[in-house]
Amino acid sequence: MNINLQGKNMDITEAIHDYVIKKITNLGKLLTKIQDSGGEVLVQFSVSKTTNHHRSGEVFRADCTIVIDGKQFHSSSDKEDMNEAIDDVKEKLFREIRRSKNKKEALFLRGANRVKNILKGLTDWKK
Repeated sequence: MNINLQGKNMDITEAIHDYVIKKITNLGKLLTKIQDSGGEVLVQFSVSKTTNHHRSGEVFRADCTIVIDGKQFHSSSDKEDMNEAIDDVKEKLFREIRRSKNKKEALFLRGANRVKNILKGLTDWKK
């Protein structure tokens, strides 16, 4: 798994770096299964401060793009606290990757059931 972390309008401190790596490795449960099966995972994470002169409001932005075998998943979030923005991005990506995985499995099972019924002679293959 390749993780690229960059900062815009701010310096990436060791605490921010560790927090992002911790959150991405929490996604690792899904991502390591993909890597073990021979897939390639690339994570591009960007943390930025939207403006330098504002002190309140949605000041911090977190963007993350995960490429899994050529398929892209992207999420971004603007929050008042950087850790909240990172957590929000992680949750959105987790839901998106899980939903994609479940759709793929459901399509495979539906096709397998169709083939099984055709072989049993319960349905016509032309339908």
